[in-house]
Amino acid sequence: MAWILLACAIVTEVTATTALKLSDGFAHKGWSVLVVIGYVASFILLSRALKLQMPVGVAYAVWAGIGTAAVAGIGTLFLGESMNLAKAGGIVLIIGGVVLLNLAGSH
Repeated sequence: MAWILLACAIVTEVTATTALKLSDGFAHKGWSVLVVIGYVASFILLSRALKLQMPVGVAYAVWAGIGTAAVAGIGTLFLGESMNLAKAGGIVLIIGGVVLLNLAGSH
């Protein structure tokens, strides 16, 4: 159940971050409301995952790492942001770090 809550926290955080870009500095009220709701929901879901005894280091690494990679992908695919080899390599390193942290935490 903790992993499901964490996955939902990631989805709401990525949604909020994407809406943050679309809010144009909070100039668009609809996107701005989605930013606030998304971040609040994300932190609530993350806190619930932690309450179920998920280690905080693992939870935060997965939440931040997957969220960062997802937002970078969304930016590239849908928001016209650039992607180059260095950025792609950074994303691979982030995901690799998350995997390594999870493997180390399970032993």
